[in-house]
Amino acid sequence: MIDHEVLRVFVGPDGLGGNPLGVVTADSSDAAGRQAVAAELGYSETVFIDDAERGEVRIFTPSLELPVAGHPLVGTAWLLRSSLLRPPAGDVPAWTEGDITWIRGRAAWAPGRRTEQYATVAEVDALPAPPPGEGWLYAWAWADEAAGRVRARGFPRRGDAITEDEATGASAMVLAAQLARPLDIRQGTGSQILTRPGPNGTIDVGGRVERVR
Repeated sequence: MIDHEVLRVFVGPDGLGGNPLGVVTADSSDAAGRQAVAAELGYSETVFIDDAERGEVRIFTPSLELPVAGHPLVGTAWLLRSSLLRPPAGDVPAWTEGDITWIRGRAAWAPGRRTEQYATVAEVDALPAPPPGEGWLYAWAWADEAAGRVRARGFPRRGDAITEDEATGASAMVLAAQLARPLDIRQGTGSQILTRPGPNGTIDVGGRVERVR
């Protein structure tokens, strides 16, 4: 198996949750080779760093390449202590505030992600994994609307081994753009994703990162 780092991204304030991320720092294979590595590793996303100094990265799920994704970019920004990442979608500024690593992007970079609001947190929690249907589903409900607290679950439904994504920054970015307000999203088994509107229609997405190995 290829040598790689493993991070947990969007760790909750109690240390729970966090989406595992594979980060490959030295790999010169083509897209097909990287796709095979991502499938072998089996994480919801694996990042391949092409140029650490310039922040050039590519992101693969077990079944396809993504132009942008939240938890890979937050994790990579933390690992590289980078102020700018360059995935295929475009330049992504990054910075740290306390123990939170932030990135800034655009919801339009993550097309095809449908959000669906449920009446209660209990309804979101009761959904099977994955729910019936096709296409990316971000199921959510207000836990406390006045405080901007959201309960969410993410279902890629793309036919690979990832039936439910523990914490999905791109989907959180889409939801934050739709609601146009700061959000404190609790996703999966205990992950926390923070979002807020940025300048010129951008969305900031932030969370805690820990190294697994």
